[in-house]
Amino acid sequence: MRTDDPLSRSGMHFLIVDDHPMVRRGVRQMLEEVYGAATIVEADRGEEAIDHVRSTPWDLVLLDLSLPGMSGMEVLERIGRTRPGQKVLVLSMHAEDELAVRVLKLGAAGYVNKAHAPEELLGAIAHIMRGRRYVSPQVAELLADRIQGNDNQPAHEALSSREFRVMCLLAAGRSIVDIAAELSISPKTVSTYRSRVLEKLKLETNADLTRYCLAHQLVA
Repeated sequence: MRTDDPLSRSGMHFLIVDDHPMVRRGVRQMLEEVYGAATIVEADRGEEAIDHVRSTPWDLVLLDLSLPGMSGMEVLERIGRTRPGQKVLVLSMHAEDELAVRVLKLGAAGYVNKAHAPEELLGAIAHIMRGRRYVSPQVAELLADRIQGNDNQPAHEALSSREFRVMCLLAAGRSIVDIAAELSISPKTVSTYRSRVLEKLKLETNADLTRYCLAHQLVA
């Protein structure tokens, strides 16, 4: 699908961050079809993405939230500190009502659910390239509700990005030792995060965490 949009004829620079090769390939093909002269670089881990952002300014970073090691939310925060103003479009399998507002608060330029049609992704990219933030109708409604005080924010929005990551890993059945290895922190630190999460969510056990995350569609 070609377009007469002048952006399609310019030398854009895109960074795709996703740990699934087929997803990266699909996104790359869409970008190449519309932005033919674009430079497109891929990364499969958060640490690699941070290195790319540190060394090069990008017209847009397309960032998956579910990454091994450093989570997408942590990557988003690090990008904001490393290169303030860098545009980031978050891609995720999670429903908008659970994570979109959170990532927008962290500085993302937009949020697109991977389950939606490719046309929405291309529309979001074009919207952001014109200097705007992309907000889907569903997210716009959520934001309006919160501004008007009609929405009770879920308790997990009070968690830090690292606390949120530990919560999701615990809810998925991962052990403290496994989580410590994945996040490159000590088991004692993981236990401390676990205690904070349980306190903030007013829960008692890992089973409670699992039920909470399933109810809010935070884990599959």
